[in-house]
Amino acid sequence: MHKGKLYLIPTTLGDNAPLEVLPMSVKKVIEDVSIFIVENEKSARRFIKKISPKKSQPSLEIFLLNKFTQAIELPEFLEPCLQGKDVGLLSEAGCPGVADPGADVVKLAHEKGIQVIPLVGPSSILMAIMSSGLNGQSFTFNGYLPIDKNERKKEIKRLERLSFDQNQSQIFIETPYRNNNMLDDICKTVTPDTSICVACDITLSTEFIKTLPAKVWRKKNVDLHKRPTIFIIHKS
Repeated sequence: MHKGKLYLIPTTLGDNAPLEVLPMSVKKVIEDVSIFIVENEKSARRFIKKISPKKSQPSLEIFLLNKFTQAIELPEFLEPCLQGKDVGLLSEAGCPGVADPGADVVKLAHEKGIQVIPLVGPSSILMAIMSSGLNGQSFTFNGYLPIDKNERKKEIKRLERLSFDQNQSQIFIETPYRNNNMLDDICKTVTPDTSICVACDITLSTEFIKTLPAKVWRKKNVDLHKRPTIFIIHKS
């Protein structure tokens, strides 16, 4: 039997109109596919309705992929592909598989010989490095840093040294309600001339992207509370 495809469907990075930042190819796939793997059913259905208002919501088949999902459940998600049906893997924000639990499903799809088709959409990580003016030839995304303040400062210092030794931009994120504390810790930990990029609310009307030396950030007052933010440091 001809296998279905696994489409990797990006979403917006905030509550803006989807087709302001997503290409028509995403709309076409949303209209054609009725089986979705999602992180949150409510927000996924809302996104699908925005893209395709006439699509029948009761006809959708939804599989939940989140922190509570067990590895043993994943093969079931791809069973429709093995039956010849296309499936959409829908990110909660940005691109599936990038800082996103969808990577496990994609890996399994490859193991089962299912064609994986990534669709174009916004990635906050790539858009931040694009707009930072820092090294886009060599960079690392480090995810979340330690919560403990002392451990976090040690990690920031380690990343700063690595940035200098490898000429490599170091990218990381924080839980949005701790963003202000994170920026404060970065500024107090790195050397005065180390570059810090703060990329906040990317693609939204409140977008804020600035790259400045730590010594300049120390004098600035910017509120990042509960705003999705990417941090990048680079020591030259």
